[in-house]
Amino acid sequence: MQDKPLPYTRDLLLIGGGHTHALVLRMWGMSALPGARVTVINPEPTAPYSGMLPGHLAGHYDRRALDIDLVQLGRFAGARVIVGRVTGLDTDARVAKLEDGRQIAFDVASVDVGITSDMPALPGFAANAVPAKPLGPFASAWGRYLEGNGPAKVAVIGGGVAGAEIALAMAHALGARGRSAEVHLIERDTALSALPPRSAARLRTAFAGMGVTVHEGADVSAVTEDGVMIGDRLLEAGFVCGAAGARPQAWLNETGLALHDGFVAVGPTLETSVTGTFATGDCAHMTASPRPKAGVYAVRQAPVLLHNLRARLSGQDRLKRYRPQRDYLKLISLGEKAALGDRFGMTFQGKWVWRWKDLIDRTFMDKFRNLPAMTQPALPRDHADGLADLLAGKPLCGGCGAKVGQEALMAALAETGGTALPGDDAAVLTMGAERMVLSTDHLREMVRDPEVMTRLAAHHALGDIWAMGAEPQSATANIVLPQMAPRLAGRTLREIMSAAHEVMAEAGATIVGGHTSQGAEMTIGFTILGRAPGTPITLDGALPGDILVLTKPIGSGLIMAAEMQGLAEGDWVVGALRQMTRSQGAASRLLRVAHAMTDVTGFGLAGHLRNICLNSAVGAELRLDDVPLLEGALELAQTDLRASLFAENRALLPDAPSGPRADLLFDPQTAGGLMAAVPEAERGVLARLREAGYPVAEIGRITDRVGQISIV
Repeated sequence: MQDKPLPYTRDLLLIGGGHTHALVLRMWGMSALPGARVTVINPEPTAPYSGMLPGHLAGHYDRRALDIDLVQLGRFAGARVIVGRVTGLDTDARVAKLEDGRQIAFDVASVDVGITSDMPALPGFAANAVPAKPLGPFASAWGRYLEGNGPAKVAVIGGGVAGAEIALAMAHALGARGRSAEVHLIERDTALSALPPRSAARLRTAFAGMGVTVHEGADVSAVTEDGVMIGDRLLEAGFVCGAAGARPQAWLNETGLALHDGFVAVGPTLETSVTGTFATGDCAHMTASPRPKAGVYAVRQAPVLLHNLRARLSGQDRLKRYRPQRDYLKLISLGEKAALGDRFGMTFQGKWVWRWKDLIDRTFMDKFRNLPAMTQPALPRDHADGLADLLAGKPLCGGCGAKVGQEALMAALAETGGTALPGDDAAVLTMGAERMVLSTDHLREMVRDPEVMTRLAAHHALGDIWAMGAEPQSATANIVLPQMAPRLAGRTLREIMSAAHEVMAEAGATIVGGHTSQGAEMTIGFTILGRAPGTPITLDGALPGDILVLTKPIGSGLIMAAEMQGLAEGDWVVGALRQMTRSQGAASRLLRVAHAMTDVTGFGLAGHLRNICLNSAVGAELRLDDVPLLEGALELAQTDLRASLFAENRALLPDAPSGPRADLLFDPQTAGGLMAAVPEAERGVLARLREAGYPVAEIGRITDRVGQISIV
């Protein structure tokens, strides 16, 4: 018998992408627990590494160097990554609640959401200042301010080690840009009180050298748009940062977990007051051995947490204990490429300390950048002829990149009673006086999140109805789930159908039935019936002189192919998914002035334009530089990576120019935009589409050169 994937029986939920969870994911990817399905929830597709933040603020590292890419890490670990913010945890129902209303069920969970340095009780802080934590939004806000011109005035509230590093880094960065700057460090008590006197004295010397003014015994009463109020005195500042202390996330108060000053109380095994629920990193308080908030503890908790998560998922009670060290090496950035070190009362300083710190930080980050390559299983020694050639090069893509090529499809249809020309996006049915359109579509798994996969499949199927200028009316759902325990299948179906109902209701359609089964992999599809308010828009009406309009950028096939291999940046993937799940309903209604229209999907933009030209007996001129691209698509196209359907799409226009940008015209799209041939007299529709929020582009023109597509 052939080996089959083992079914899932337990759900592991990792809330937050902190350092401990990142390391757990990496170790999980090296040795996953069979039967356990892993979900990671984080507000962003990346998680900043705190150790490199001062260097980034100072300009020594770019933003990419700072971020752990959770999308790539999740793909390596076989985990689904949900980009969202958890706002509640029901430990009785074992459900995490997200800000967008989603609910994610779990059997075992771990919380690693870090801390915040927000100051909600300080008047004006929310409107006029930025907390240093969470790190991502803070780093972005500083980057925008640093790009400005002219004199700069900066205030950092909080005179601990973190505030000191931030102030020194900002002073260095502003000086490096040639901007005259005033940098103020404000502390209500005594600055640097947590450090030994000798280390504190050296930092004060660094303040003087970098021009940082320290205000001690200064009680901040408010933050205004002009700066910081200390009593009744205004300290002018154009950028205000809060770095005073560590505050827990407010939503933890509603979890029912035992807390210590708002932080999740954990025992020596990192388990909370609820069996099977763990907490780690800065959001946790170690009741048996309290320690300050520091990344070194989070990093060393990872192997213990991994063992204990696996134990609970396996139904075992033998948990390991975490034993934190008494002291740890503190390496403090001094703005320029120098650092101060402190441990066991010893203090040392210099550029060599920076180089040491830099090596430690880069070595840590390399754990997530240099992930072992994902390779296909080796072929058996004895196999059928042609199998090695078929599997060579790249894995089969998901989404519309997995469809059968157009040449093979048309040949099969022609031999079984079909037409010689590509068909319209949907079948046209006449029911009395009504003109109806009917289409069916389904997608094999391209992302591990069933909710996102459902939205992709729904928008992809709706595209055929919208391409005909019709209004969706009713739909049936067809769902294939990989084998899993009944409890997990129920959870998955609830996520799928909740998303399906939401998307279809937004489109004006009702789900009236469907079918489910279990198979080798997740596949989601919809059959949709729509009503055409007028004559359906088909492929055969384009006329010479029509302008070509495109409502979405292209490149999704390549980005998702790269994501499957762990090669796409998380921001690119999230951006592509956001575009793919953007409704084209309003665009369809505005484009009812078109002579011909289609949705750009598996055959690529060039292939679908060819379908219009063949059916309308026209040609086309395509302006390559005017075709909009998704972020990351061109960078990936400059490599040799291509989606699995690319070669067959490219063969349809063998004389087309080659090159990275041109190749993207043949990239198979999933839930792509509408491409319409619009009369010149109706070009005002471009402005109306932009007003409706669509990134529409005019990409070419229909010509009278029948069958010829020129790409200029």
